[in-house]
Amino acid sequence: MSSCYRMPDKRWRPKTLAIGVGAACLLSACSLAPKTAMDPLPTPTAWKNALAASGWVSADAARAWRAGQWWLLWDDPVLHGLLARVELNNQNLKAAAASVAQAQALLRQQRAGLWPQLGAQASQQRSGGDDSATARSASLSLTASWAPDLWGRIGNAVDAQAASVQASEADLAGARLDAQASLAQAYFALRETDAELALLGEIIAGYERSARITQNRYDVGVVPRTDTFQAEATLRNAQASRVALQGTRAGYEHAIALLVGEAPAGFAVGPAPWTGAVPDVPAEVPSLLLLRRPDVASAERAVSAANQQVGVARSAYFPSLSLSASLGATGNHLGDLLSAPSLLWSLGVALAQTVFDGGARDAQVDQALAARDAAVARYRQSALTAMKEVEDQLNALAALAAQTGHARAAAELAERIEQQMLNRYQAGLTSYTEVVTAQASALSARRSLLQLQVQRQQAALALIQALGGGWQAPWAQAPA
Repeated sequence: MSSCYRMPDKRWRPKTLAIGVGAACLLSACSLAPKTAMDPLPTPTAWKNALAASGWVSADAARAWRAGQWWLLWDDPVLHGLLARVELNNQNLKAAAASVAQAQALLRQQRAGLWPQLGAQASQQRSGGDDSATARSASLSLTASWAPDLWGRIGNAVDAQAASVQASEADLAGARLDAQASLAQAYFALRETDAELALLGEIIAGYERSARITQNRYDVGVVPRTDTFQAEATLRNAQASRVALQGTRAGYEHAIALLVGEAPAGFAVGPAPWTGAVPDVPAEVPSLLLLRRPDVASAERAVSAANQQVGVARSAYFPSLSLSASLGATGNHLGDLLSAPSLLWSLGVALAQTVFDGGARDAQVDQALAARDAAVARYRQSALTAMKEVEDQLNALAALAAQTGHARAAAELAERIEQQMLNRYQAGLTSYTEVVTAQASALSARRSLLQLQVQRQQAALALIQALGGGWQAPWAQAPA
């Protein structure tokens, strides 16, 4: 559909339209939507908290990122398999896919308005009574009607719905990314919990040895009874922490089951080794973020749809033209309908124009412009929020990397202090209270290190989500 005239974006009334423009529009359908929906959004050239490259990025990892398969940045087959099940069974994704199908069906309905409508009807009747002869009648008719889209009302509505379809596709991509990221977050937390459970298993075994040593020393009268109580209490506290962690792990497992569309009762993720590896995430330039964030892309398409609705509202100022034709026949029998004398035909043209509406059309145009302005504001807000989230995660990754280094050094020192306190206690140089304090400090430091490692993984995952997961708007990749 060609555009023969573009309306100004400010207040506009049909009285300003030249006669020549109206004549041109009679020859080809117009688009009365504003030419420009909004001014370009300024974006920075680089991220404020961009991380320095730590090494080479493999070509396979780069291709996986471009294809939206960000999870391949982690070499974890179990995670890969779970994410594949999300795509197949997650119910939220199925609902979002159904919304896309619904939007596509509405688009086909809008496009159907551009074509003529054809109809056919045939009937055969018999009538009679006790005192009257039986009468027969038959009829056959063909009808055709068409309303040319002179002012682009239908064309603008089609373009608006096409933008809505693209927005629904972006919403589907966003729902997919949210579900995948939620599963990966829960999976990393579960693996970190497994690591803490393994650590507590080692700690509890050490506490049991300490409790036996303390009991033996008490039996020979070397230490007081309170030392055995302290050793037993330390052991019991560690065992209670293990039970609590097992409950936490079950909660993460249930969350994963929900995301892959299964009942928790029949779902399990077995324990496996875990490393706190954090992959390099390619933080591309901010301008690409506007095409790679599904929510930002959806908001931009909403602006386009609202802009086309302005054209739909403006088309109400102009008259509507409709063409109709019919061909029919009547007779006593169906066989009579094909004879020339029984054929009836008609051709018609109708032109309708609203003369006075009390300002209703003006109000509709103003409403459409205000809706477009609101969509622009939402788009700009979503873009700014996206850039803020990327900066937040880049900053969090840098801070967590520094914290992890300090926490690792603190954990090593705490383990050395714990061992020294235990040796001094066995030599009779210190009380068991100091041993308990050193053990608690060492356990806390080692668990804090594990928790920081999973926080780094989750921050990298949040950065991937903030960058759109490598997804790119399909309509942005198509040739102009």
